[in-house]
Amino acid sequence: MKSLARLALSAAVIPFIFIQGAKADGLSGAPAPFDKGGVKVALISYISAGDFFQAYQAGAEAQAKALAIDLRIFPGRQDAAEQREQILQAINLGVSGIVIDHGLPESLGDVVQQALDKGIKVVAFDVNLNNPKIPQVEQSDHELASSALEQVVKDNGNSFSAGYVYVAGFAPLDRRNEVWDKFKTDNKGVVEKARFGNVSDTTATSTADQAKAVLTANPDISVVFAPYDEFARGVKLAANDLGIAKKLKIYSADVSTADIQEITEEGSPWVATVATNPAVVGAVSIRAAALEIAGQTVPHQITVKPTLLTQESLRAAGVKTIEELAEKIPAFSTSDAATATWIPDKLF
Repeated sequence: MKSLARLALSAAVIPFIFIQGAKADGLSGAPAPFDKGGVKVALISYISAGDFFQAYQAGAEAQAKALAIDLRIFPGRQDAAEQREQILQAINLGVSGIVIDHGLPESLGDVVQQALDKGIKVVAFDVNLNNPKIPQVEQSDHELASSALEQVVKDNGNSFSAGYVYVAGFAPLDRRNEVWDKFKTDNKGVVEKARFGNVSDTTATSTADQAKAVLTANPDISVVFAPYDEFARGVKLAANDLGIAKKLKIYSADVSTADIQEITEEGSPWVATVATNPAVVGAVSIRAAALEIAGQTVPHQITVKPTLLTQESLRAAGVKTIEELAEKIPAFSTSDAATATWIPDKLF
């Protein structure tokens, strides 16, 4: 991690993307300040690379546009010090709300408190800031992991050698890990032969390098639980390179168009994933911020329910893209979380 002394640098040097709300004159029937329009909100990410995060951002942009929000998007570069600087820049821009998308809790607490002290509303997605004033948006990670592991048992029984991909310190992965640990306790025949993983701007390829070493050293591994789609993509790449795709089954979390294509292709070892629509989660995050800014009631925990997607069901439905998935599985394209009569929610 880079030195936090970098915070002395001017926040103005950090680039951001400006998304102008479509209705600058505000929303009819909306409470203040949305009746006037031009409300400034910042979306500050820790990770921007990968289909999930790009779709999350697209959903946030669509909801912001529908609410006439002036959205500032700060790109994530897996750099804790830079994310801190971005929060300080957002404060200096005079935003009314900040959505924090992932990050390391230990590096964010003090700067987030500075925002709260200035009356700025803060919403967090998949990063636990442990503050009762900050609504937490999540994908029901426990349910997500449980559903995936139920499919694992359905396909493989409860006695097998497993590989597990995990990096500690990220709230969604930590919550999914809790389920995995309990799963092993409840299923003594499941033996975790290796644990590996990497989160970076090249997560899939760096995970693939690790997976090659693990799968070569442990040829008896028949199941890999990789509860993040970039992890699963890396393991699949390794299995294909090693020529062992037919003897391996990969189970994951999250989904994108690229994932669907990799899951449904002939001979793919990636047999199931459990996911929410990242665009819907992005929209929910913005809606939660809007409700906070309007002074309306927002639950502390905001959960978006996941959906099990198996290779078999995707092939049977002829689904090839996220758009087709949303059309053919309506529950995947909507959420009633963080809604109000004045908030437009028909976005996709």
